Order: sequence, then C-alpha cells, then structure tokens
Amino acid sequence: MQKIGIIGEYNPFHNGHLYHIATIKDLYPDSIIILVLNGYFLQRGEISLLTKEDKVKIALAHEVDLVVELPFVYGTQSADIFAEASIKILEALKCDAIICGSESNDLVQITKIAKKQLEDKAYNNEVKSYLKEGLNYPTALAKALNLKFNFLPNDLLAISYQKAILKNNFHLKLKTIKRTSDYHDLTSTDAIISASNIRHKWENHEDITNYLPSAVAKKMLTINMDHYFKLLKYALITNPQLNQFVDVDEGLEYRLKKYITATSNLTELIKKVKTKRYTFNKLNRLFIHILVGLTKTDNEKLQLDYLKILGFNAHGKKYLKTIKKDIPIPIVRNTDSALFKYELLASQIYDLINDTKTVEFEIKNKPIIKK
Repeated sequence: MQKIGIIGEYNPFHNGHLYHIATIKDLYPDSIIILVLNGYFLQRGEISLLTKEDKVKIALAHEVDLVVELPFVYGTQSADIFAEASIKILEALKCDAIICGSESNDLVQITKIAKKQLEDKAYNNEVKSYLKEGLNYPTALAKALNLKFNFLPNDLLAISYQKAILKNNFHLKLKTIKRTSDYHDLTSTDAIISASNIRHKWENHEDITNYLPSAVAKKMLTINMDHYFKLLKYALITNPQLNQFVDVDEGLEYRLKKYITATSNLTELIKKVKTKRYTFNKLNRLFIHILVGLTKTDNEKLQLDYLKILGFNAHGKKYLKTIKKDIPIPIVRNTDSALFKYELLASQIYDLINDTKTVEFEIKNKPIIKK
C-alpha cells in the first residue's frame, strides 16, 4: 500500500482538487491519501471561504482518508516555512510520496533549482540582491539562475517542498501532476479553473456551480471585509509596537501608522503602504499576523510539538493505528503549546470577521469521522 501525501488549502475545494485526487487513485489504486490542511488564514494572507471543519468534511467526502492540521503559525508564512512544516508532518506520518500540482511538470528542473538554493550561497546572495532592487521573488530567482523558467505559483511551492525533503534527508519523494489551469487567469470558464478565478467570480456574484461540487458552494462564506478592516484598523491604531509582529520590518510600522487613519478600506491601505519589497501577499500575511498577534519572539521559538488529527475514514483510522507507536511527534493536542495558542486566536479572529462559530470546533477537539 502506497501512502500518498497531499497539501491543501481548499479555498475553495474545486474540480481541480477532484482531478488531483482522482489522478492519485488512478496511479495508486491501493493508496491511502493523507492531507495536510491549512485552516482559517492561508499562505498568501487570504481568509478562507470555508471553515476548517467544513474543509475536513469535504475532503473526507471526496476520498481523502486522513486529514491533519497545518498549524496557523506555519500556514500563514513564506512558501519555504509553509512547505517545510507540511513536509515534516507527512514524513512523520510515514508517507512514501507527496504529489502536488505543477505548471511545468518538470521534476528534473525543480530538483535542480532546489539543490541550487540549498547549496549555492553565492546564488542565494544574488537572489537577495535582486530582491533589494525591487524585483519580485520569481523574477529574482530566474535572473540569478539565468534560466528560462517561469517560476509560477505551484512550481514555486514544488521547489520549496523539494528543498524541505533534501534539506532534512527525508524518506518521502516529490512527484508532480501537470496543472491544467492558470493561477493568474480570472476569466476562464473551463470545467477546471483556479481557486483564485472561482474566488473572483464569487466576489462578483457570478455563477460558480460548474467549477466545484454543489455541496461546497452551499458552505462558502462571503467574507465581511468591512469587519476585517475595522478589526485591523483598531489593531494598527492601538498597538504601540507593531514591529514586534512577524513580517513587520524595515520601518514598515511607521507607514502603517501614517496611512491607516487616512484610508477607509483594505484596498486603499495596501495601495498606500505597498512597496517593491512589500508585495500584496506579504502585506496580507503580516496583517493577519498583527490581528492574531503572532510575535517575532514566539515565532523564533516555534516547535512542531504535536500533530492534530482533524478527521479520518475507516481506512485512515486503521492506518493511524498501525503507525501510532512509530510517529515521532505526539498526536495529542498540547494546550500549553504556542501552536494551540495561536490556532485558537486565529479561530477567534475568524469568527469576529465572519460571524461563525469555529471556536467551538477548536475547543471540542474531536476528529471528524466519516462513517
């Protein structure tokens, strides 16, 4: 039996995810699929359109066997941090492979780039130099390598996954599936379109029923961005030390203080504060860190000190029992851990924004079982 790991944010779960799972089932009919799932706030600083609980139920309803939490503190950081934590979880659960989408589907090139980043200090310094000049991360990578490679979103994550595997000398292997949609395309009406396209259509009140399972559409939230901005505005105005929070560097706290009282919504604030160094995604991530209160001090001391099992079916439950004694990370929640502290805070902020009741799910702490 092959143990196949996948990593997902499911914002929202759509036809592309169905294709991903179906392809794995075709390639490995006897496999168990283990999902590392990001929760309320996502890697690019977005707010999830589905609650964590609903995402677990949806995954289990579509042939995922075991769902494990990617803690908030890792799920809302840079691609390398996001990827390494996810890969460590899959390795701990004895996965043989991680299978992810890839625009290039060129594992040889992905591995070559990952090794270059790990081994070549001069290359990494060159990337940092280009970033300081104001180039975005994909462009800086390509220029430093002098390579014609597009560095699109899923390939960038694949590189980060491979770096984590190589860096830690892990057992599991990276495998890729050709991505069939363009992350940046917001107009396509094909059967499989990107999650960003679906979100764009949802925000503009367009029909999305052809792009995802009907049960998913019924669970999607309309994020109250007015609530979100008011909470953020309060945090920015009242907190005297914004630079204590993760990603708030290089005097950005002064720009935030300067412009927050002169803006009336998030878009205006981002336009005022955005610089070449502070991209849209990075700003959105640091806003979430400020709201939840993720400090640099706590971030430096973070440890993956437990795994939280979010749900399983009969297949997943049986597998978990067979490996339970050999899992190197405890699978009992530690309420003294920073992981739990920030997960609960993230849930509380999410509820304030969306008028949901996710805190009850967090405190209850019971895996969802698919009968």
